[in-house]
This record gives sequence, structure tokens and C-alpha cells, in this order.
Amino acid sequence: MTSTEAFIAAAEAHSAHNYHPLPVVVATAEGAWMTDVTGRRYLDLLAGYSALNFGHRHPRLLAAARAQLERVTLTSRAFHHDRYADFCTQLADLCGMELVLPMNTGTEAVETAIKTARKWGYRVKGVPDGRAGIVVAENNFHGRTTTVVSFSTDPEARADFGPYTPGFTVVPYGDLAALDAAVDADTVAVLLEPIQGEAGVLVPPRGYLAGVRELTRARNVLFVADEIQSGLGRTGTTFACEHEGVVPDVYVLGKALGGGVVPVSAVVSSREVLGVFRPGEHGSTFGGNPLACAVGLEVIAMLRTGEYQRRAAELGDRLHRSLAPMVGGGAVDEVRGRGLWAGVDINPSRGDGRAVSERLLARGVLVKDTHGATIRIAPPLVIDEEELDWGLEQLRVVLGA
Repeated sequence: MTSTEAFIAAAEAHSAHNYHPLPVVVATAEGAWMTDVTGRRYLDLLAGYSALNFGHRHPRLLAAARAQLERVTLTSRAFHHDRYADFCTQLADLCGMELVLPMNTGTEAVETAIKTARKWGYRVKGVPDGRAGIVVAENNFHGRTTTVVSFSTDPEARADFGPYTPGFTVVPYGDLAALDAAVDADTVAVLLEPIQGEAGVLVPPRGYLAGVRELTRARNVLFVADEIQSGLGRTGTTFACEHEGVVPDVYVLGKALGGGVVPVSAVVSSREVLGVFRPGEHGSTFGGNPLACAVGLEVIAMLRTGEYQRRAAELGDRLHRSLAPMVGGGAVDEVRGRGLWAGVDINPSRGDGRAVSERLLARGVLVKDTHGATIRIAPPLVIDEEELDWGLEQLRVVLGA
């Protein structure tokens, strides 16, 4: 196969249609750029939904992976390996926590956090067996497993996958009064994204996260922050919770933790919380494997420099200054975001998010739509000013803004 159409036709014929990709077939990538099978280059303004915060094929991350590939890649947790202790120690320290439970994908980490919160509720808080409740927010996106879609409010993600897992109460995002009313004696956790990514990069009202922290502490409930998309530099700080000076009880991490090389996720918390697990109660064959730990350790080392957080903050200011003038002129209805991350609501007069994404594709820029009218912009943090400016200029041209 040599043509884009042939690759896509083969994929359509032999794979389940659980995604609707843009009509581009990527063959190589480096930094903020991807090249398709025809040799055409595209500026990546999506970064794998934050999995590629450090860009494609970052030399430090590739070197760490290659070095580990020459030694050992997998042991399973049946045995110790020589990268595990360092990875857990360094990640716990980065988070200001005590213990780490490594997994692979983000949704695995969310499932692990749910199990952790429930077990903590029974073992520590003293909730009667079978009654542990978790409060979540409308428009959430925490993954695609049966349990997670049970508390999704997105009909597309939820429909036809019942019967659904009980034990969740959904409240409006950003509404502290509703959250307070939903928490009762059996509540063990509040699970939230500090910024809702899939919903269109929804930033909560100022003071909301601090209010959640105060409420959960007062009611003896765990605050579980899903920083899978928002964390590890994306918003200009290591964690999005930092913008309100908040430290949750539990961090849920993924995506960028694997450096765009391997899937790496983790739940990070205190000894009181993660210490509830005993051998045999939870696990994963690939969770915390040597290759994952080697790459994750290099990610942590890169974050400790502060370079990527600074770049996200500085380039994020540039991004939002460029997007702001597009609002109100008939092309863009609203722009939201923080750091190098934005949700852009397209005015229907310019087409829907899919149409705009396809027009940008034709101009050499890759973004993706969500919920019909919105496109998300989340470039790799290694993008430079000129590249970012060029990508945003293509958006202005496409929208006639």
C-alpha cells in the first residue's frame, strides 16, 4: 500500500469502527511535526490528547527506552526489578506524596483510584459494606471501561453498555453547593478533573478546586484529582490543581507520564490511602514494568527542570492572546483554557468542529473536534513560537477570522 486511501480502506475493512479518524495516515514524526505516507508534513496541535507533551520521539526519552530495551522489558510483578523502587520514589516525591501504584492506561488508573477510594472507605472511614459512594461531575471523561461509562453523561460513550455500575452521584461541574448537597455519610470520594478536557477544555470557576479541597477535608472524603490530561506540565504547572494552591488526596496520572513512548499511568497518594491494599487484591501484568519505569523516570527528570512548565505558561499566554481576537466576530463563540491548552467553540456559520478540523488538515495542521462544535488545541510543549503562530494563522484563515 502506498496511498492514503488504500491504508484507510484496509483499516476500515479490518478494524472495528470505534474511532472516526481524520483522513491522514501518519508514517513518521519528530518534535511537533508528523509526516504522512505521501511525505506531507503536518503540525501537531493535539499532542495525543496530552500524551505527547514532550513531542514526538524526544531524544532523551528514546535514549532511556533504548537503554532499557537492551536490559529487560518485562518481569511482571511476580518479581522485583531494579527500576521499580526508583520510579515509585521519584514519582511520589514529584507529587509530594508517599506511595505509588503503577498501572498502564489512564482508564486503568481511574479504575484503580475508584477501588482505592472504596477500600479506604470501608477499611479506614468505616462505611458499611456495599454502600461506598463517589461523587463525580457532569461532562466528565475518565475513560471507557464499563464502570467509568456508568457515570458518564455523554450518551455516545454510555449508550448500549448497561447494566451500569452503581455507587456514583453526578453533580454539575463547578457547583460547590450541589457537591456539598451530594456528599453524605457513605461518600468516600469526590472524583474530578481539575480541567475537563474531553468536554471542551472547561475550566472551573475560580475558587472551585479550593472549595472542593476544603469541603472534602471537612467531611472526611477523599479528593481524587484526575490529572491524566491536565497534569505534567500542560497548564503551565506540574499539576493543574496548583493554580489554586490545592493538593488533593489522590493524583491520577497517565498520558504524558509515558512520554509518548509507552503507556504508563499511576495512582499516587498517602500511606494511609494506598496502604489499604494487601498482596493479591489488585494488580496488572504490565503495570510498573521495567520499560515503563525507565521512560517514566526520564519524564520525571525532565519535569524537575521546570522547562516544560515554563514553556507551557509562556506559550500558553501567546496561544490565548492569539485566540482572543477571534471571539465575537462571527467565527468563534468562545475560547477556554489554561496554559498550552484551549477549547475553541466554532460558530455554526463556519461549520462544525469536524469540518474545521478537515479544513485545517488540508492546510497542514492537525487538531480534533469534540462534542460537535468544539476543537481542542493542545500542542506538544516543545513547539516553538514560530510554529505555534503559523498553526494559529491557518486557523484564522480557515475560519475567516
